[in-house]
Amino acid sequence: MIFLQDHQAFPPVDQANKEGILAVSMNLSIVRLLEAYHKGIFPWYNADEPVLWWTPDPRMVLFPEELKISKSMRKVLRDEIFKVTYNQDFKAVIESCRDIPRAGQDGTWISDEIIAYYTHLFNLGWVQSIEVWNQEDDLVGGLYGVLVDRVFCGESMFAKESNASKAGFISFIQEFKNELDLIDCQIYTKHLASLGARLIPRKEYLTYLPKFEI
Repeated sequence: MIFLQDHQAFPPVDQANKEGILAVSMNLSIVRLLEAYHKGIFPWYNADEPVLWWTPDPRMVLFPEELKISKSMRKVLRDEIFKVTYNQDFKAVIESCRDIPRAGQDGTWISDEIIAYYTHLFNLGWVQSIEVWNQEDDLVGGLYGVLVDRVFCGESMFAKESNASKAGFISFIQEFKNELDLIDCQIYTKHLASLGARLIPRKEYLTYLPKFEI
């Protein structure tokens, strides 16, 4: 793990420690973020602390053709309990991801700094949002991530009603399965595994990412 100076490139990802932390920096930047996602690296840190850059090995991913949909979720989708849209209200999605209470977590890593930079990336076309609305047109779920060529790097999701974020996630994959090679889920969770995500070696994950060019 090294301390990155401004404009210094990331070291090779195999220099990450066993937890997956590769480097530390004092600042974010748009170029740094784009470099990171093209190299299989992402930021994850607490507000008012240095930026930690992660590249876990193995990597949790979901291949669209391996998506698993339970019978109960098939009924939710068939009954059109929710309406799913894309890139219609990114601001509300990322703020909801920040504000939603999460079991076992005190606070959130989605700081004002993160919101500002990912909003900039959204405006540049790099970030995608998925919104989930109920029958009363209330935003009740969603997720967002960085789209790097044919890889969607998921960042966060939220749900205010049962199955809302899952409906958005499944609908997104079904809608864009022919345009995506895989969805990067970063680290293992039982929830993602139940949807068909699995661990692959970091070296394999990197083969799906395009070369970084400014």
